[in-house]
Amino acid sequence: MRRALGRLRVARGGQMTVELACLVPVAVVTALMAYNLMGFVDACAAFDRLALDAVVAHGVAPAGAQTQETGAAQVRDAVASALGREGTCEVSVNVQDVDGGGETETFVVSPLLRRFVCTLTYKPWPRYLRLPGVTYEAPLALRHERSIVVDRYRPGVVM
Repeated sequence: MRRALGRLRVARGGQMTVELACLVPVAVVTALMAYNLMGFVDACAAFDRLALDAVVAHGVAPAGAQTQETGAAQVRDAVASALGREGTCEVSVNVQDVDGGGETETFVVSPLLRRFVCTLTYKPWPRYLRLPGVTYEAPLALRHERSIVVDRYRPGVVM
């Protein structure tokens, strides 16, 4: 009888190892997801503030040539350098003129409005994971947009 109980204990001794082997990958993936989610939320909060400041400071009256491309490049560079996340975040800026209200209106209050659409693309970490026989690449990137309308000739006016 004691021998049978001894064999039973030995047979159940590996159960915890199997459970741990099944649980550890799930815990690691969950921790990576939480880490990336917190990084994305942090990057979005900083990006919203930086995009507004950069558009007001550089986009309305860019140094050098007064063109939309120059303003967009300076805003992109200012936001990317202030954000400081070269490996995980990419910043892009598009500029478009805003219509004055359509064809039916005869008087437009401010016909020289520009819309800056700043886009943050967050790539989760680790982007690539290579183990012997297994290669993992993150399937997606998260995007966040901030749209700001400013008047070209009144630098402090944000609409």
